[in-house]
Amino acid sequence: MLENLRSTIRLRPITWDADLRRLERAASIEDLRLIAKKRLPGGVFDYIDGAAEDERAMARNHDLFDDLLFRPRVLRDVAHVDTSTTLLGKRIPVPIVLAPTGFTRIANSQGELAVARVARRRGLPYTLSSLATRSIEEVADVSDGPKWFQVYVWRDRGIVKEMVQRAQQADYEAICITVDLATLGRRERDVRRGFTLPPKIGLDTFVDGIRHPAWTLDFIRSEPILFANVTGSAATDGTDAVALSEYVKTQLDPTLSWSDIEWFRQIWDGPIVIKGIQDVADAKQASEIGIEAIALSNHGGRQLDAAPAPVELLAEVVDAVGGATQVICDGGIRRGADIAKALALGADAVMTGRPYLYGLGAAGEAGVDRACDFLTSELERTMALIGCSSVRQLDGSAIRRTTEHPT
Repeated sequence: MLENLRSTIRLRPITWDADLRRLERAASIEDLRLIAKKRLPGGVFDYIDGAAEDERAMARNHDLFDDLLFRPRVLRDVAHVDTSTTLLGKRIPVPIVLAPTGFTRIANSQGELAVARVARRRGLPYTLSSLATRSIEEVADVSDGPKWFQVYVWRDRGIVKEMVQRAQQADYEAICITVDLATLGRRERDVRRGFTLPPKIGLDTFVDGIRHPAWTLDFIRSEPILFANVTGSAATDGTDAVALSEYVKTQLDPTLSWSDIEWFRQIWDGPIVIKGIQDVADAKQASEIGIEAIALSNHGGRQLDAAPAPVELLAEVVDAVGGATQVICDGGIRRGADIAKALALGADAVMTGRPYLYGLGAAGEAGVDRACDFLTSELERTMALIGCSSVRQLDGSAIRRTTEHPT
């Protein structure tokens, strides 16, 4: 009997690192989300997880991937699966761009630095937000990997020009102009929580902090959280508690138009990505003026709740731009299979933000790494199971919609 036990039972080694221990039972992005939900204060988690109004756009972003099924092909050599591709003229190992996310340090004190370090190790483009809590230069100091800088267009174009020039000097490869923020979407979870950036301190804050001691200790031990790229420049930089909607209303320029895009050509020497395209006509216009890439995006469902899901626009947009402009699908990615579906519909890459924020909230840098692991390994496995050894083989013949009948 003792021999039988010895042959079947192995003691699991003890993991001393608290972050790694927390990740041991995570098997998916959704698991990271649930860990983050337990670990983060409610207002912080809802800021990351929530979307506009009834959150239907966010749901559609993901649900429409579920309406796509694969057409698996068998008896194909998939001993080696190549997930690499070329984006903006650079080879990347996986067609993933880490999306810009504002106020990232609210999830973990390392914030953007943790994400940038993971991106550097993996060779993935990391997009730093204008509303980041680590500066252009701080991120460049920890990452010599591919970096993009996301631009919100301020009313004060001097601030915009200064940030873009700083990004150029710090060897960022592209700027990503976000164009779907003429006004801020109504994010009702934040309204109900009275959530501001940084959080206001009240009785509920203390109660939530007691219930989430690890996050609270990390928060109070770190330096103050500011909008690091506009500290000392804008009317507010996060020094005082400020409602995000009020910040956007006072700082961002609602007059932004196509004519302004040419101004960026004058101040930036490099590729331009326009993020927030939600219509075929706009995609064509971006292509006609020579934009190198567009990101089909509804801001993760955080702006217009009746916006189309990026994945449902993909095929028509790709056809409309005819290869002149690269197309990135931003929104709804939760699995490597979702990436494969987007590529099959013609996307050159995907952009994703919430998955790595869930990882960051769950276990800091290790959690971000785990999120990227999940997406990469799932993409490789999906490609092998449908008979594709290269992303170049992923096209419309690889998928069908659930409303179709097999032929």
